[in-house]
Amino acid sequence: MDLRFTDEQLQFQADVRAWITSNLDRPWSEHVADARHTPDSLVEVRRQWQKKLHEAGFLGMGWPEEWGGRGATEVEQALFEAEIHRADCPQVPNFLGIGLLGPALIHHGTEDQRRRFIPPMLSCDEIWCQGFSEPSSGSDLASLRTRAEPDGEDFRITGQKVWTTFGPWANWIFVLARTDLEDRYGGISFFLVPIDQAGVEMRPIRQITGESEFGEVFFDGALARREHLVGKPGEGWRIAMTVLGYERGAATLSNPAQYDGYLHDLIAGVRAQGDLERADVREKLGRLIVENEVMRSNGLRTLANLAAGQAPGPESSIEKILWSEFAQRQSDAALELLGPQAQLAPTSRDARGGVDWAYEYLWSRAGTIYSGSSEIQRNIIAKRVLGMPTR
Repeated sequence: MDLRFTDEQLQFQADVRAWITSNLDRPWSEHVADARHTPDSLVEVRRQWQKKLHEAGFLGMGWPEEWGGRGATEVEQALFEAEIHRADCPQVPNFLGIGLLGPALIHHGTEDQRRRFIPPMLSCDEIWCQGFSEPSSGSDLASLRTRAEPDGEDFRITGQKVWTTFGPWANWIFVLARTDLEDRYGGISFFLVPIDQAGVEMRPIRQITGESEFGEVFFDGALARREHLVGKPGEGWRIAMTVLGYERGAATLSNPAQYDGYLHDLIAGVRAQGDLERADVREKLGRLIVENEVMRSNGLRTLANLAAGQAPGPESSIEKILWSEFAQRQSDAALELLGPQAQLAPTSRDARGGVDWAYEYLWSRAGTIYSGSSEIQRNIIAKRVLGMPTR
C-alpha cells in the first residue's frame, strides 16, 4: 500500500494552498471572536466564502462537470478539505445540500430537478437543511413517523424533525417522510420542501454553547409537490443510504489538519505558562500528537484503498470513533493544562491562541452522538471486522 502522494497531487495541494492565501481575508476564528458580528452577519461571511469557492470550481469537486463539478478524484477532494481546515476557512452554509442533496439529485433526480436546484445550491442563493432525524428516530432513522399523504397529484407532510442543522437560515429542506405505514424501509420517500409556506414552522434550538444553529421543524399539512419527489415513492431510504457515502473520501484528512492547529495553540499556551518542561504535561501532549498522527494514517489508508479501486470497508466507522473521541480528550486536556485561561474566549485583539477551548469542550460532547453514535460505530466494527454475532 503506497501512502505517498504523487507529484500531480502535491501540485494540486500547492495550488489550493496558494488560492486560499490569495482569497481568504481573515481566518474564521477571528470572525467568530469579533464582537461586532451577529449570528446573521457570520452566516453572510460564510455565504460570501461559498460564492468564492463556487467561482473557483472548488464545490462539488467530484461531480460531473455538467453539474458544476470538475470530476476530481477522492484524493484531490481530501487534499482540498485538509487545506480548507488547515487554513481555518469558514464552513460553507450549504454543506448539507452539497454533501447529500446534490449527489442525490445527480444520481436519482430528474433533469428538471437538477436544473432547478443545483445551480442556486452551489452559488448559495438558496440554502438547504436536512429533515431526517426526529425526536424518537435518531440512530434508528428507519423508525421515523413523519408522514406524507397524497393530495391529488401532490402530497401533504405532517410530523416533526429535530436537530435540523442550519435550519433557521434555510430556504429549503429535504425530507424523509413515510408514504407507507406498514413497510419499514420501503415506505419512506424523499421530498424537497420549501420552508417559507403555510404548514411549516421552524423553531431555533438553543444549544449548550449558546448558539442556535440547529432548529426543530413542525409540519402541519405542508405542501410537497409531485415534481419535488426525488425518485419514486418508497425509494427514500435507498436514496438516503447511497448518497451518504458519495464523498466518503473527502473528510479523511480534514480532521487531523484542523487538529494540527488546535494542538499548536494548546502547546503555545502551555509554553506561555512555563509548564512545557513538566514530564507529565509533555507526556499528555505527546499522546495527543501521536493520536492525531494515527488518525491521519487511517485517513491515508482509506484514500490509498479508494485510489486502488477497492470498495470502502469499515474505515469510516473507525474514523468516526477516532476523531469524535479524540476531540473530547483534546479539549479535556486543554481545560486541565491551561486552567482558567482555557475559560476565556479569545477576542479579535487577543495575542494569545485563537481556539475557544471552553466552546470546543462543550461542542465536543455531541461528537460521539451525531452522525452515528460511538456505540453504533463499534457495533459496525464488531460485525464487519471481527465477525461477531449481532442480535
